[in-house]
Amino acid sequence: MITGEIRNKIDQIWDTFWSGGIASPIAVIEQMTYLLFIKGLDEAQARKEKQAQLLGGQVEDPIFPEGKFSNPVTKEKIPYRDLRWSRFKNLEPRAMHSRIAQDVFPFIKTMGAKDSAFAIHMKDAIFMIPPEKAGLLARVVDLLDEIPMEDRDTKGDLYEYMLGKLSQAGDSGQFRTPRHLIQMMVEIVEPQPTDIICDPACGTAGFLVAVSEYFNRPENLKLFNNAKFRQHFHNGMFHGFDFDSTMLRIGSMNMLLHGVQNPGIVNRDSLSEDHAGEEEKYSIILANPPFAGSLDYESCAKDLLQIVKTRKTELLFLALFLRLMKPGGRAAVIVPDGVLFGSSRAHQGLRQMLVEDQKLDAVIKLPSGVFRPYAGVATAILIFTKTNSGGTDKVWFYDIQADGISLDDKRTPLLPQEKLGPLVQAPLNKEEHAKNNLPDVLARWKNLKAEAKRKRTDQSFFVPKEEIAANDYDLSLNRYKETVYEEIDHDLPKEILKRIAKMDAEIAEGRKKLEEMLG
Repeated sequence: MITGEIRNKIDQIWDTFWSGGIASPIAVIEQMTYLLFIKGLDEAQARKEKQAQLLGGQVEDPIFPEGKFSNPVTKEKIPYRDLRWSRFKNLEPRAMHSRIAQDVFPFIKTMGAKDSAFAIHMKDAIFMIPPEKAGLLARVVDLLDEIPMEDRDTKGDLYEYMLGKLSQAGDSGQFRTPRHLIQMMVEIVEPQPTDIICDPACGTAGFLVAVSEYFNRPENLKLFNNAKFRQHFHNGMFHGFDFDSTMLRIGSMNMLLHGVQNPGIVNRDSLSEDHAGEEEKYSIILANPPFAGSLDYESCAKDLLQIVKTRKTELLFLALFLRLMKPGGRAAVIVPDGVLFGSSRAHQGLRQMLVEDQKLDAVIKLPSGVFRPYAGVATAILIFTKTNSGGTDKVWFYDIQADGISLDDKRTPLLPQEKLGPLVQAPLNKEEHAKNNLPDVLARWKNLKAEAKRKRTDQSFFVPKEEIAANDYDLSLNRYKETVYEEIDHDLPKEILKRIAKMDAEIAEGRKKLEEMLG
């Protein structure tokens, strides 16, 4: 969560770029991302060195090894240690600019395997700060150096806040899914060591990063002792599609910083390109695709139109998920409310497909403010399993009313840090639960048998498939939730009329006395 102090530093950096002549918002974000990545590399190396020191061994897979880097541009050789943030940050501005532009930036473009996603997407990356703006660079480096980034999604909250400065952020759909919601969705699908995971609208790769962090928890670290798992983790587990080159670069850097050496992040228009070779390839889909907009039928992938005849992107993405998932695969995806109750043939047909042909597990309603300040659209999380043979018996509904953060444009934390998010150390009390429902969602999801006793007036409950089918497969929670109204006793109309007559008489008497006083 962005604190006031960090927010002020980002504002200062933003103003520094603008006053220095770099006025394009997306260019500012991209240049900041490069610098954050470079800083993150140094911090990752420092963690490796600390771990090696504690274990009394050598640094495993060092980012900055001993020896010299052979610059492919200048053909000069420079010690790897001189490429580290902690070294060049102390240089005077012109020397710092020269080191970053001529040495560090070429170095990061050589990272990763030759045909890796990172190498491909960094190929056209440009360091835009010119030599005459060396003072600007030094100022930005000083400000970034003061921002703590340990155990943090490097782009994460910083990137989310920066995107808030883009006037088109909400309209273009380029806003980040809140990290605590991503974490909850990852916990729900429970990734397994053999899973192959895909986000077909990956952006900055937030979902993929969260899965990598899931496997890097202390209780899962023993998995990395298995060579087969390490190979799968680095080369086959993670896949993401996007067609925005900036997002692809940021996502690739984000994954590399989180220890994934060769993620399958590729330039792909998920809705327009046919999916030969991709169908039934993935065992987990995690996504928050763009909601708004329609495509021309000519622009839609033909294999998606075979599933659902529509131009609406939110429905096409659902069809895409079904296309990409293996039988037995699980999905946790965010959809706009209209998907749940839309009355068009395409809406109803797709919902019927989820309920009758697949196994729809849950509909988790989100409060409408979770994406503020970028968008106020009402959304829900759909949890389903691809079976191609049905399996839906009953669907679990949960009405999230609070996610631990205020639902206004400021999005201010409502609880201490240790009581935010879906994973908390101690159970929340009733008052705390009213401010953060996410731990309760996970607790109930992991004990669904007990949910059978819940009433429709509760925050979560089951609805049988037959009832959903009878309601045209409407999946909106309000269709099934029952509201308890407090009974209020009202006086008889005659008694109320008597009181009104008495008040009228008192008003008339008061007016008469006032007239007498005035003569």
